[in-house]
Amino acid sequence: MTGYSPLFRRLDALLTTNREFWQFMPFSSNQLIWEQSHPELCQWLLSLDDEAITHFIEHGEALAQVIAAWIPDATELYQLSQLEPYFLHQRLLPKGLDVGIPGRKWQQITAFNQVVPVLKLPWLEWCAGKGHLGRVLAASHATPVTSLEWQKTLCEEGEAAARRLQLPIDFVHGDAFDPACEQHISPQQHAVALHACGDLHVSLLQRVAAKQGKAVSISPCCYHLIREKCYQPLSRLGQQSRLTLSRHDLRLPLQETVTAGQRVRRQRFVEVSFRLGFDSLQRFVRGSDEYMPVPNVQKAQLNEGFADFCRWAADKKGMILPEGIDYPYWQQRGEKRFSLVERMELIRQLFRRPMEMWLVYDRACYMEEFGYQVSVGTFCPKPITPRNILIHAERK
Repeated sequence: MTGYSPLFRRLDALLTTNREFWQFMPFSSNQLIWEQSHPELCQWLLSLDDEAITHFIEHGEALAQVIAAWIPDATELYQLSQLEPYFLHQRLLPKGLDVGIPGRKWQQITAFNQVVPVLKLPWLEWCAGKGHLGRVLAASHATPVTSLEWQKTLCEEGEAAARRLQLPIDFVHGDAFDPACEQHISPQQHAVALHACGDLHVSLLQRVAAKQGKAVSISPCCYHLIREKCYQPLSRLGQQSRLTLSRHDLRLPLQETVTAGQRVRRQRFVEVSFRLGFDSLQRFVRGSDEYMPVPNVQKAQLNEGFADFCRWAADKKGMILPEGIDYPYWQQRGEKRFSLVERMELIRQLFRRPMEMWLVYDRACYMEEFGYQVSVGTFCPKPITPRNILIHAERK
């Protein structure tokens, strides 16, 4: 089989060979985990200042070139993760379509609309929300849209907007996981999903393939939102892989964000160092050298300081903290560990996009196995969204 299978095979081999550099939890370690196996790599990481780390986060190719000294596959991994952008078709839209859609979301929707092939078929919008994408598809292609959404209020709001704009959109209130939803998939139809999470976009591909729908175009998102404990590969090739991906592993591609501003970076430093400081403290109090995950915290809670955060976290974990804790000491420990986590995450960054491409090519190979002609490319630049990959599969 040709198509995307050779790319998948190569990525699979490289990710499997280099597992020690990405398949671990930086938070759970008190030291750089390669101190014994790669001491020189650790020396280099510890020599980096904040400016250098920021530079490498923003320049993946430069990072790959430098760490190729210790990870020989680094440059090939970087090259395999590069994608060509789809050709943009300028499509005129009537005024008023963007009402109630945030700016960046609007950019994503219009970019998606400018690259999907025009097949003159009715559309099925999967996990439609208020039907923002459906609205744009209906208006620019003058073809009817069926928008499937499980939240009733979103269906009602979407219907009201479609009526106001006089667009041929029919909302269906339904659960994308319910087998009954297959009735909305037909052979002469173009199904789309923009940032439907994890198993939601997977279920669309499976149903389109089963019903032999003419075409499907998806932009995958939130790979970790799966119903099983581990990732269930779709393609036969994926099922032969020796990789077992946990939800933690599947979060790796999502840690690539639009370049964060100073305020967001500062906020992240505070939250992560607080969490690591509490983790060091709980290990000491419990006499157990095991990482303890703490639930999500309201950002406002962090403004109350480290001691307050520790009391909150201990309460959430049903733990009693002793009197007289030296909180500044443990906060300092957390800040020191933050520095180590940043450096381990820098190495894992090399594997973020390759891991995403492994998941994308698993989907592409699956559709190829069902006789679809598949293309994979980007539909917008990363600053608009890092989840900028579009998979298009069409029955020929």
